[in-house]
Amino acid sequence: MKGADDRLSVAILGTRGVPARYGGFETFAAELSSRLAERGHDVTVYCRGEAIGHAWWGAVRTITLPSLSHKYLETVSHTLLSALDSLVRGFDIVLLCNAANAFVLPLLRARRLPVATNVDGIERKRRKWNALGKAVYAIGESFSDAFSNRVIADAAVIADYYSERFHSRPTVIPYGSELPLEPESGILEGLGLRTRGYILYVSRFEPENNPLEVIAAYGKVRTAVPLVMVGEARYAAELRREMAQVADERVILPGAIYGEGYRTLQRHALAYIQATEVGGTHPALIEAMGSGGLVLAHDTPENREVGGDAVLYFDLRPVETLSAALGQVLAATDDLEELRTRSRARVASLYNWSRVTDAYEQLFRQIL
Repeated sequence: MKGADDRLSVAILGTRGVPARYGGFETFAAELSSRLAERGHDVTVYCRGEAIGHAWWGAVRTITLPSLSHKYLETVSHTLLSALDSLVRGFDIVLLCNAANAFVLPLLRARRLPVATNVDGIERKRRKWNALGKAVYAIGESFSDAFSNRVIADAAVIADYYSERFHSRPTVIPYGSELPLEPESGILEGLGLRTRGYILYVSRFEPENNPLEVIAAYGKVRTAVPLVMVGEARYAAELRREMAQVADERVILPGAIYGEGYRTLQRHALAYIQATEVGGTHPALIEAMGSGGLVLAHDTPENREVGGDAVLYFDLRPVETLSAALGQVLAATDDLEELRTRSRARVASLYNWSRVTDAYEQLFRQIL
C-alpha cells in the first residue's frame, strides 16, 4: 500500500465502465483501475447505466451517470456529464479514454485539472461513421494533442500517426493480458464444443472488424470444425442479419460472452481469428496469444506490431487468403505448435498488466 503522501486520486472517463461488459476500453479500465487501487490509490471509474449513483467495484469507486441511447451521442453525452461531475471531486488527475471525447478537454484544463488522454486507434477510419462522425474524430485528434497534458497511444503505429500529423510524440503504453488460474466455466459443454475442436472469432460486429468476411472465408473451407463468432451488433442490426443469412449450420453465434466463459473459449480454441482493420492494440488479440492460442491475424501494421513472428497473417481482400490460412491450421502441421509457444512468450515479455500499471503510475507522477 502507498503512504498518504504517495496516494493519487485518479478518475477514468470515457468508457462504459466496470466490470468489462463491452470492449477493449472497458477491459482496460477494469484492469488498470483495480491494479491502481490495489497499490493504494483512490480510483474512480465513471460508468453508464440506469442505476444512477455511487457504488464500489472491489476497491474501485464507481459513479454511474446516464447517457443518450444513440449511436452518435451515447459516448459524448455521458463523457460530458462525467467531466462536469469530475470538476467538483478534487481528483489529482483524469485519464480520458477515446479521442472522440476530447471535446471536454478545454473544460477540464480551464479548471487546471491535469489530463492524460488515451486516444485509442485512428477511429475516424471506421466505415460506420458518416462525414460528421469522421469530422468529430478528426477534431478530437486535434483537441487531444492540443489540450492533453500527455497523449497516450497503445501502439507505436498510432504514436507515429500523431507524431506525423501534429509534430508531437505521444507516450506509448500498450494493453496487457491477464490469464488467471481458474476453474473451467462449462461454456464448452453449453455450446457443444470440445477442446481444440473449434475456431474462435471475438469482436464487436462492425464493418471494420469484418465478421461477414470471416464467415465468407470460412464457408469456403471443407471442415466439420465449427466457427464460433462471439460478439454483438449494438448499432449494426443489418450487418447481424447479413451474417445470419450467410452463415451455414457450422457457424455458432452465441452473442457476447465475458469473464470466465470468454477466457475458457480462448484457452481451448484450435485457432483464433483477429480480423480487425482499424485500431491500435486489440486486447482480444493479446489475450488469445497469451492463452497459448494459434492466432490468425489480418495483416495490418497494428496487428503486426503486436503479433510479430508469433502469428499467421492473412488478407481479407480476397477472402481466399484467410480460407487458405484456415486450411493450413486444420492440417495440424507440427510447425504451427511453435507459434503457440512464441505467442505466449511474446505476451509475457511485452504485454503484462503489472508493467502497464507501472507505466501509467509513472506517467501520472510525471504530469503532476
